[in-house]
Parts: sequence; C-alpha cells; structure tokens
Amino acid sequence: MEKELIDAISYVSLSKYRQKVLLDLKNSLKIPYSIVKATNIRISHINRTLKGFKEKELVECLNEEVNQGRIYQITSKGKEVLKYIKE
Repeated sequence: MEKELIDAISYVSLSKYRQKVLLDLKNSLKIPYSIVKATNIRISHINRTLKGFKEKELVECLNEEVNQGRIYQITSKGKEVLKYIKE
C-alpha cells in the first residue's frame, strides 16, 4: 500500500467527524447543508472537514466558482480510503 493512501486512511480514522462526512458522501453528490442534516455535525466542522478532504484529494468540488450551494463528490481516492473505514 502506498504511503499517500496510508496517510489518508490515518487522517480520516483520527476523527469521527471525518469518518461520518466521508461516509455520507459515499453514494451521492452533496452540498454542505445536506451533510449537516444527515450527520448532525455543525456547519463550521463540515466546512473545515471538506477543506481538509479537498487538500488530501478525497473529495472534489464541482462548482468552486459559487459561494453558496457548492456541490461535493467523493473521489476515487476517497472511495479507496472508505474501504478501510468501519461504518
């Protein structure tokens, strides 16, 4: 297993918030508010988590140019990480 994947698995595993957010994005495109409703995590935590995920290439934003209603989807790397995260 490559180091980058191991680091990403560790990064997600260290936080229940990160685990919940990545699992919530597993099957569909989502805006941050939809993630809030599904996970009961505050929007500030969701935004911080999504920013970290983007930096680690676990999710991508499909409409970066808008200020509200940004749509996120999990990347193939994010899906690979999920294989090692317990639901």
